Amino acid sequence: MNINFTGKRALVTGAGKGIGRDIAILLSELGAKVVAVTRTQGDLDTLAGEIDCETIAADLADADQAAAAATKAGNIDLLVNNAGVSFPQSFLDTSVERFDTTMAINVRAMMVITQIVAKNMIARGVGGAVVNLSSQASMVGIRDHTAYCASKGAVDNLTRVMALELGEHGIRVNCINPTVTLTPMGEMAWSDPAKSGPMLARIPLGKFAKPRDVSDAVAYLLSDQAAMIHGVMLPVDGGFLAV
Repeated sequence: MNINFTGKRALVTGAGKGIGRDIAILLSELGAKVVAVTRTQGDLDTLAGEIDCETIAADLADADQAAAAATKAGNIDLLVNNAGVSFPQSFLDTSVERFDTTMAINVRAMMVITQIVAKNMIARGVGGAVVNLSSQASMVGIRDHTAYCASKGAVDNLTRVMALELGEHGIRVNCINPTVTLTPMGEMAWSDPAKSGPMLARIPLGKFAKPRDVSDAVAYLLSDQAAMIHGVMLPVDGGFLAV
């Protein structure tokens, strides 16, 4: 199977660090012209030192900045809505501020950006592909992740509605639902065996994901090889949800 995105423009949000950065690098390696969006200009500068990409600094918690970034990106063929945040808090201690910020970045920005990108695709008379980053936390409750679980459940259903309404325009929309992924931040967060042990025990493959595990799945869903895959939530979780 040969995936080639030569001639395609790919917008990746949250491209400065972690999974988003790895997605941007892989899509560039596969021939796409990447438009990288993230909040921190320094992260964009170092990414631009690694790959040939356009960069846009924007705080996606601000709906106006999210819309401006999508507009500035111009013509886009492939969209990866990766940007996301998590502020672990118990249900009883979850603050309105943290809840609202989580929903603004994880869900609202996804809606705003995809609206603009999809309208552009439709106006140009071309199809396209969208992949939204969700989580296994969309399908199960995870302690101390009230806002995050709620936001990712919303991402799954937002994906379904996008697929239902955009499919007629030749725009495919799918979702990736990873387990714990060992980005540098993830490695620090899950380095304590007392924390990681119980989670690993629930994963039949007995390991957490690596960023490239997620990026490969994203690239496949964006590609023509997935031409009849539409409206799915694809777990990349080592079997976590099978238990």
